[in-house]
Amino acid sequence: MFTDSHCHLNFPGLHERIPDILADMRQAQVDRALCICTTLEEFDAVHQLAVQHDNIWATVGVHPDNEGVQEPSLADLLDRAALPKVVGIGETGLDYYRLGERSVADMAWQRDRYRVHIDAARQTGLPLVIHTRSASDDTLAILRECGGFGSEAVGQALPVATGVFHCFTETLAVARAALDLGFYVSFSGILTFRNATDLREVAAYVPMDRLLIETDSPYLAPTPHRGKTNTPAYVPFVAAQIAQVRGISVEEVGRITSQNVDDLFTRVAQAASLAALAIGVVA
Repeated sequence: MFTDSHCHLNFPGLHERIPDILADMRQAQVDRALCICTTLEEFDAVHQLAVQHDNIWATVGVHPDNEGVQEPSLADLLDRAALPKVVGIGETGLDYYRLGERSVADMAWQRDRYRVHIDAARQTGLPLVIHTRSASDDTLAILRECGGFGSEAVGQALPVATGVFHCFTETLAVARAALDLGFYVSFSGILTFRNATDLREVAAYVPMDRLLIETDSPYLAPTPHRGKTNTPAYVPFVAAQIAQVRGISVEEVGRITSQNVDDLFTRVAQAASLAALAIGVVA
């Protein structure tokens, strides 16, 4: 019934408990999970989980917060994106939350990394998984600049970038901008927090056919499990909150958001794979 569209099952606290986590998912009617890559160093572990389990898929990318890790080249992302069960590029984006003594100008390396991911998404046709925190203006501006949305992109062979703004915590205006670019918006357990009134208003606004749910586990466990290690089995609590703010059943939220995962990731990945075969990119 439910799909966790963003989790980190390879992280400590989850990876060593995979059999139990899968059993808890079955009990909670969580049928599938998308395991998100945050460094190239961890990609093999993320991909192995996807290959070993029929109901887990993977992405490839380097999180904007990660410093001192292997910097992804376009070739790095393209090579890994061609592997079985890799259905997205990211997570990527911008995060200015922990600038410290640095300025926004000092974060040019983040913006360069983000552009490489957008290029990989357009070349593969796979969706982007976008993380943005305290950086929404630049996140959107670079996406418009590099994502194939301008008039100069008309007639280009590359597709226009698509994807999801994950773990959404931004304003309604940012949600509107993401939707206008054709992106989906995903909500995590933060939506259940007592002080998330404004965010619940955003969740009520986003069209149901552009809405995803996630855990971002092992982080951000929803109420009533706040403070515990999060797992995909808790994603129904996010669905229940959405059902409440929209006045529909939790079953309908599960059905529609799972269909949205199919529409965004599974079918897009299949189409990208077929296109690559047609032009001889994949042997």
